[in-house]
Amino acid sequence: MIFEQHYLDCLSQASYLIADEGTKRAVVVDPRRDVSPYLETAAEHGLTIELVIETHFHADFLSGHLELAEATGAQIAYGSIAETEFESRKLEDGERISLGQVELEIRHTPGHTPESISIVVTDRDEGDEPWGVLTGDTLFIGDVGRPDLLSSKGVTSEELAADLYDSLHTKLMSLPDATRLYPGHGAGSSCGKNLSTNTSCTIGVQRETNYAVADMSKDEFIEVVTTGQTAPPAYFGFDAVLNREIRPILDEHQAPAPLELDEVVRLQAAGAVVLDTRGPEVFATGHLIGSVNIGLGGRYAEFAGGVLLPDTDIVLVGESGTELEAKVRLARIGFDRVVGHLVDPDRSLAGSPDHVGQSSRFDVAAMVDAMASVEGLQVLDVRQPGETEGGVVEGAVLIPLTRLRADMDSLDRDRPVAVYCAGGFRSSIAASLMKLHGFDDVTDLLGGWGAWTAAHAPA
Repeated sequence: MIFEQHYLDCLSQASYLIADEGTKRAVVVDPRRDVSPYLETAAEHGLTIELVIETHFHADFLSGHLELAEATGAQIAYGSIAETEFESRKLEDGERISLGQVELEIRHTPGHTPESISIVVTDRDEGDEPWGVLTGDTLFIGDVGRPDLLSSKGVTSEELAADLYDSLHTKLMSLPDATRLYPGHGAGSSCGKNLSTNTSCTIGVQRETNYAVADMSKDEFIEVVTTGQTAPPAYFGFDAVLNREIRPILDEHQAPAPLELDEVVRLQAAGAVVLDTRGPEVFATGHLIGSVNIGLGGRYAEFAGGVLLPDTDIVLVGESGTELEAKVRLARIGFDRVVGHLVDPDRSLAGSPDHVGQSSRFDVAAMVDAMASVEGLQVLDVRQPGETEGGVVEGAVLIPLTRLRADMDSLDRDRPVAVYCAGGFRSSIAASLMKLHGFDDVTDLLGGWGAWTAAHAPA
């Protein structure tokens, strides 16, 4: 057997290539949208990718099933209740797919979504016991998939949680302890709340350590898994729908068109968002007025999907040579309307000072002074609920970054704002977004909550 896990740290997303070394037949599971890595593996080993299996309709990324089908002629397959605009194969519960000595067994495991499946892998060269299981977003290492993402789509989170309980106990925890476990996500994903940094494990270890499969009643399980979830990024609903539909194929090798500053300004005036992908410290020193700052160094695409709208044209501003990466990472969540990038930002901005703004940032001491002396100051915490449980700045308004666009009107645009996050990355995103939407006086805290707690720690 040839087995590869492809892991994207920036989305905490895992995909898999499984092949039989003798027959050269291959399957890809939950592919990312830029599919070159799978094609490269296939070329290296002389494989034919025959099938693309999706464990469910993903909400956190736009899958590459159409790109792989276009490139290889492979069939696309889902669990049998999934309905797609494009032609797809329906996989029944218990169905077996033989690649040769390698065999895949489909198990319907609803709960995260109604159509979710898991895939049990057996390598006959090693015996008849299951070698491993790909669990999609049903079972993670240390957690299970959240059941609340479809709560407004005709099925309640409690109903899905009940299905999830049954799937775990009848379909997954019935596997032998030695079965290798390969989930769809790791730590950092918004598809669960307590995911491990590990990207593989065994069923036995999860039986002993995963809170979600501990001995509890179904009612207790439902209560546990439906509480304490983070606010998901706004784009999740968009991607969940788009993954069912026929849509354009990504050209992952075509860089965005180069644009001079006057053209960028014209596009911005016509409604395009200027997305500055440089780090917060660089953005602060000088940027095109009205830009939104989301650095490539972080969870760039996820943050972009949380604060930008998918039907908006995007112009990129970034370090030279990063424009293709910035475009492809946006495409991984279905944000395809990148209309170009600013050529040579340093030269362009230096030559047009009237178009350049600077960010207001301060340290802890300056924020303490502002809280004591600035009339009407609003303090905004943009961390997730799980982060704020450990404490907040006194009097802070709590709006997770993923909810800021929707909840921004709860703040007063005529009053100054001091915004902070955990370390200063998300606060720069929030401050730039608020400036774009009419907040004139916004300052973000250097070092965020970490710097605040360090400054206020007992001597």
